[in-house]
Amino acid sequence: MAEAPSNTTVPSPCINICCTDEITGYCKGCFRTLDEIASWPYLSDNEKRDILTLLSERKAPRT
Repeated sequence: MAEAPSNTTVPSPCINICCTDEITGYCKGCFRTLDEIASWPYLSDNEKRDILTLLSERKAPRT
């Protein structure tokens, strides 16, 4: 796997509540999938922003 870039302008949405919801497969803290979490350091800022948009949509029905 490629080495993670050291600089980024889009911070991780992780809030250190790392537990996967059995029904949705999303992290209960940040609402990302395991694939999104694992790939985060390797994504472009545009890809990260796209995921952040999805997270807002995923979180909305639960709050």
